[in-house]
Amino acid sequence: MTAGEEEIAPTGIDVTTPHIARIYDYWLGGKDNFASDRAAAEQVMLATPTIKPGVTANRAFLSRAVRAMVGEGVTQFLDIGTGIPTANNTHMVAQAADPECRVVYADNDPIVLAHARALLSGVTAPTSFVDADLRDTGRILEEAGRLLDFERPVGLLLIAVLHCIPDDDDPRGIIGTLLDGLAPGSFLAITHPGIDQLPEQMAAAEDALTKAMGFRVTFRTHEGVSAFFSGLDLLEPGVVPVQDWRPDADASPSPTTGMWGGVARKR
Repeated sequence: MTAGEEEIAPTGIDVTTPHIARIYDYWLGGKDNFASDRAAAEQVMLATPTIKPGVTANRAFLSRAVRAMVGEGVTQFLDIGTGIPTANNTHMVAQAADPECRVVYADNDPIVLAHARALLSGVTAPTSFVDADLRDTGRILEEAGRLLDFERPVGLLLIAVLHCIPDDDDPRGIIGTLLDGLAPGSFLAITHPGIDQLPEQMAAAEDALTKAMGFRVTFRTHEGVSAFFSGLDLLEPGVVPVQDWRPDADASPSPTTGMWGGVARKR
């Protein structure tokens, strides 16, 4: 997006404050971002050069996790903190594996909402979008329940979003509330920046992103991310660097990404 395009941003959208969805869009090579987002993204990239390969590996993890869940018989997905639509979105991956898959996205950025509406207008498969923050679990479950059947298993995706939820906001409680609304046999997939992967670089990235965003982001340890799966049955190979979670046979070796990832089943 050029500076001229930025001047005609949609009415009501604050383009002066960076948003995590638009920062990720920039890292992924997208065009739906603004000067404040690009500046924030560049600050984090200066702190750690692993951020872009980490974001790319994160998207690849999402695809593998969705395919794994479909392989386990899951045909419904709730993707919270989805970000700006890009290649290999959840509904594309899921419905390529099984055309009957239903997908609900949730995010709280107006630009994400605008793009999602445009994207979904051409989708014939059952797919919808909820305009809500991850903390608003009641609204997410209520609106998602219009499309998803919570009497059957659902794949819950929290991909690179939980670091935006500080410990004071009880991320484990948020996850627990969402899982309580889902049937046994449902799955939870999480990716999360790891403060204990490349500690110096990740600490610098955490600080840079916090300053850029204007609120505290929290990168967590392997132990901290693993705790989000408490009471669930982790799929092999457990909580590992995202590039090491069931990599495709033809995948090239990946550098350290600074991201933990895992998938677990609700009993």
